[in-house]
Amino acid sequence: MENTKATGVPARFNVGDRVRVKELPNLFYTRTQMFVRGVSGTIAERTYEDLIPEDDAWNRDSAQPEQFYIVRFRQKDLWEDYPFEGDTLQSEFPDRWLEPISD
Repeated sequence: MENTKATGVPARFNVGDRVRVKELPNLFYTRTQMFVRGVSGTIAERTYEDLIPEDDAWNRDSAQPEQFYIVRFRQKDLWEDYPFEGDTLQSEFPDRWLEPISD
């Protein structure tokens, strides 16, 4: 899918870019699963812009919207003993949870 969505938040990543989920602490609230932290994946889609759940949950007046992305992971990268080579899992992340990587 192409990046055709016009938004006010700059997108750091494009479909096909390799990223790693940051290993950030759980300070209050997050939707970022523990099993994806530190794992590399590929941007599958640029979705929408919104407040990240942490800022929205705490009703921060200074919160700025961020770009959200769907990241696709190989399940073998998530679970070492996963038996099927080609299976993938997708999950959604705000920009601040992602860092670029190069293979």
